[in-house]
Amino acid sequence: MAVNITSIKTSSNGAWQGDNPLDFAFPLLILQTILILAVSRSLAFLLKPLRQPKVIAEIVGGILLGPSAFGRNHHYMHRVFPKWSAPILESVASIGLLFFLFLVGLELDLSSIRRSGSRAFGIAAAGITLPFVCGIGVAFVLRSTVAGEDQVGYGQFIVFMGVALSITAFPVLARILAELKLLTTRVGETAMAAAAFNDVAAWILLALAVALAPHKSPLVSVWVMLSGLGFVGFMMLAVRPAMRWVAGRCSSEHDAVDEAYICLTLAGVMASGFLTDLIGIHAIFGAFVFGLTIPKGGAFAERLMERIEDFVSGLLLPLYFASSGLKTDVASIRGGKSWGLLALVITTACAGKILGTFAVAMMYMIPAREALVLGLLMNTKGLVELIVLNIGKEKKVLNDETFAILVLMALFTTFITTPTVMLIYKPARHGSSSAASSSHSGTPRHELRMLACLHGPGNVPSLITLVESIRSTKISQLKLFVMHLVELTERSSSIIMVQRARKNGFPFFNRRRGGRWHDRLSGAFQAYSQLGRVKVRPTTAISALATMHEDICHVAETKRVAVIILPFHKQYWGDESVENVGHGWRGVNQRVLKHAPCSVGLLVDRGLGQASRPNPSQRVCIVFFGGPDDREALELGGRMAEHPAVKVTVVRFVEREEADGGSKAVTLRPSPSKSPEQNYSFSTAVMNRQKEEVKISQPSIFSRDRSNGLVDSWIGSSGLVNYL
Repeated sequence: MAVNITSIKTSSNGAWQGDNPLDFAFPLLILQTILILAVSRSLAFLLKPLRQPKVIAEIVGGILLGPSAFGRNHHYMHRVFPKWSAPILESVASIGLLFFLFLVGLELDLSSIRRSGSRAFGIAAAGITLPFVCGIGVAFVLRSTVAGEDQVGYGQFIVFMGVALSITAFPVLARILAELKLLTTRVGETAMAAAAFNDVAAWILLALAVALAPHKSPLVSVWVMLSGLGFVGFMMLAVRPAMRWVAGRCSSEHDAVDEAYICLTLAGVMASGFLTDLIGIHAIFGAFVFGLTIPKGGAFAERLMERIEDFVSGLLLPLYFASSGLKTDVASIRGGKSWGLLALVITTACAGKILGTFAVAMMYMIPAREALVLGLLMNTKGLVELIVLNIGKEKKVLNDETFAILVLMALFTTFITTPTVMLIYKPARHGSSSAASSSHSGTPRHELRMLACLHGPGNVPSLITLVESIRSTKISQLKLFVMHLVELTERSSSIIMVQRARKNGFPFFNRRRGGRWHDRLSGAFQAYSQLGRVKVRPTTAISALATMHEDICHVAETKRVAVIILPFHKQYWGDESVENVGHGWRGVNQRVLKHAPCSVGLLVDRGLGQASRPNPSQRVCIVFFGGPDDREALELGGRMAEHPAVKVTVVRFVEREEADGGSKAVTLRPSPSKSPEQNYSFSTAVMNRQKEEVKISQPSIFSRDRSNGLVDSWIGSSGLVNYL
């Protein structure tokens, strides 16, 4: 039954007055959004063990809700997703797409693409050219086989098919690399640089494909292309300096970012989209170019991402992916011929992308396995692919069958990327337990290596204070690896993650001795790197909390550190308030303690490094019961004793048999005014006196004058080590 769209009302009067909410636009939109989010999130949870990107779940969710599965029930389709509601749903989804493409342009740094080098450019060019040429061949086959496609002009159909087969999804690829912990390896860096080139080329080809879409006159395509070039020039020459001025007004030197500038920028996104739609190019192209005009890395760009990213990526963008799935009718692929065409398209897309990338990578002397992995990674599809397909369907270039074939091709190529790469390429990350080291064994006599982990700026003062107390000018040099722990969440901007990783990512540490460090956390330690006996190497670990310990342990082993310093999962402030950074970080600390190849220390900050509490001298107490952990603490305290402003006190507990020969537990009674507990007890470790001896002949970074080689007679040369 035909429905007059102008007769559709926004909201109902309620069920008590006899209105069905599903007959009104806004209640129906709410129900559709709830269904899409529920199905896509459920599928994302089910696909999480396979490490699939969220876009897979969102597209599959749309296919299930559409005519391919649930939509076979005509009553459901007529009530929940009627035809008259499609423009409303797509309009809301397009707003989310508009702002998401603005974020992509905001995050994309053109200067970093220019610095990527000829190898990445060569791989990207091969990864585009060969699939595009293969797409031309597939276009001829589809035109002669699929009913109705012969009515479309050769030029438009060839361009759309070539773009569809040659695109690499940059944001989806970044997510896959981060999940596989390949983001900062050589393979990951090369893949991301090549994908960035590919992304720019994809937008150019997309604009070309839209410009070549059927028009009343061939001259219209020329005017569309010239107007598009004029729009880009205007944005770069006129709007970009203006946005640089706006970003300067909202820099970190100012207390807050003016809301007027935020609103002005959001309005600029809409205006840019309107202009490109007026020209004849899709509105998202204008939003993307406007994002490129905003300076990268400043407080203004960060505030924009904070305001937009959650709402767009979490709510609106899934509607766009789901609407693509709703348009996909798998039932339109009928018969062996159609399924054969699907196999042909998938084979051609994979072969062209993988073989082209593999051949050029081998020419650049990349090992065969890494070259093959590069080809598989470059075969990832995603958002831009769906944009091309949806525009092709809107322009009547692709019919239902061709659209369904290409959507399934994008799903298949993206789905196989993660498991195939995991099967072929597994860089060694786990060390054997026999490789364990400590602060007094397995390390050079002249150097102490430490790995200090940070959650954020709040951990910096206490860690600097600790480093200063450990820094010595007499014993050995201190080499400090500072690792910023960044949780990989759904909100994390893929391109921002890549930029962080390229600056400081492991296993490639920043080796610059001077100059400006881009990362603010690692920059806090710059003064210490200038001191003669302290070297600082910053790095960033981007990972899910469940696997964050693998990154920490991997760096600890490869860099042969003696001690890992972990921040406590609770932050104590000077006003006696406590901030819990999250229960997940407690699990990270527990897993590091279990799997670390060296000694581990938990740094509990109770205002140690606060500038408001000056303390020219530090008092350190070491509680020694015995065992390897206590010996490590004693060695570290010995290094602190070298500092002239640190006084170290060692409290040694000696086990004594009870008179009745009973329990060996040590029972302490706390002060009634400070503890509600009546008593508590703990058992001391079983002592092995031979193991407790520290012989002078053992290699140690803390070589000391020991009278008889026993721990309890160890004396610091500064004379500030006391024993109780």
